[in-house]
Amino acid sequence: MQYISHDSSLLGEILLSSDGSALTGLWFPGQRYAQRLLHPSAVEDDLPIFAQVKAWLTVYFQGKDPGPIPRLRPEGTPFQRDVWQLLLRIPYGRTTTYKALAAQLAGQRGLRSMSAQAVGGAVGHNPISILVPCHRVIGSDGSLTGYAGGLERKRALLELEGISPSAPV
Repeated sequence: MQYISHDSSLLGEILLSSDGSALTGLWFPGQRYAQRLLHPSAVEDDLPIFAQVKAWLTVYFQGKDPGPIPRLRPEGTPFQRDVWQLLLRIPYGRTTTYKALAAQLAGQRGLRSMSAQAVGGAVGHNPISILVPCHRVIGSDGSLTGYAGGLERKRALLELEGISPSAPV
């Protein structure tokens, strides 16, 4: 069974989904790939996991590091889940590049190299925005590239964390 809840933020409405015990999705309206992950039979509910996520988001949108994240269970391929685990290691207020993530993943898998574009594809399909911080991944030249929630939101999230993006949106 899939459960959903709504929240509001500085950047607009947020839709949350859960399997009943962990967060499975967090999207902004119109975010790429979100509708594909929502079940037509999803039920609106006020679960404890939603209360935990909303409390975390309240602190985050105050421009503070909210600390440990609530329980997550994103659905994806093994490759995507490996990339999302790397995203969870990016500290609050810091960025990394697709190329650096690809090098990390290649090292974990005992490979000489890995495609940054493949990693970018997995980053782009992250179903749990903000908590799994795909917004902290930028291009090798410092440019803001790809964000399923829109580049304006990506810029705003980075600025909220004290990061001044150098490239125009």
